[in-house]
Amino acid sequence: MSRIKQVFENLAKNQKKGLIPFITAGDPDPEMTVEMMHVLVDAGADVIELGIPFSDPMADGPVIQRASERALVKGVNLEKCVGMVKEFRLTNQHTPIVLMGYANPIERMGWKHFAEIASSAGVDGVLIVDYPPEECVEFTDELKKVGIDPIFLLAPTSTMSRIEQVAHSAQGYIYYVSLKGVTGAANLNTTNISSIIGDIREKTSTPIAVGFGIRDAKTAKAVSQTADAVVIGSAIVQLLESAPPQTGLKLLKEFLSEIRSALDA
Repeated sequence: MSRIKQVFENLAKNQKKGLIPFITAGDPDPEMTVEMMHVLVDAGADVIELGIPFSDPMADGPVIQRASERALVKGVNLEKCVGMVKEFRLTNQHTPIVLMGYANPIERMGWKHFAEIASSAGVDGVLIVDYPPEECVEFTDELKKVGIDPIFLLAPTSTMSRIEQVAHSAQGYIYYVSLKGVTGAANLNTTNISSIIGDIREKTSTPIAVGFGIRDAKTAKAVSQTADAVVIGSAIVQLLESAPPQTGLKLLKEFLSEIRSALDA
């Protein structure tokens, strides 16, 4: 059983909701990334999404775009992201790690080689924003061969046929994009989220995580009423961007601990 599946089964058994924080690998400092991952776990993260810096993101808002730019300037690439996961695994063998990014770096490396080194490092899932299921069948097969869960996106504009297609292909969890916009947008509508999640659940038993637009404990709690997990990215990246270097990790732990408490209340 994959680590991701085990986590969601344990959450369901204990009637709890999952907390999935996102950070960009290498931001604000490549030397801090692994330490940040451990802080996220200490604060209550169930799964960690580690963003692969990319120069031309299409789904990320300005906050995560800036984080990618800072990381790229410091030389963080796909190989180094995988290396960070490998280092994290030296002391944590239980928290699932999902790499999230875009197709270009993966294709430059090669699907098979990427799958092999990611699996060896301890990566549990991969979410490639610009890979719909029908355009990455071979890539998905390579991931499954080495026990990595392929994770796909659904959105408010997804048709029923798209929902069925993703439900058939996805493993680990399905990432539902909660709004029509980029990461960090503020026009969250929890009523719409509840309705569409109901449609998704009719087609699959795979857990559903909701992200984009979740910025605080209140919205996380509201979304968790119907989702299996919440994903928080831009709010974390923005906190790290604005925090003084000496207090960033402390503020990160406090922020995520507040979200954890709200989900468990």
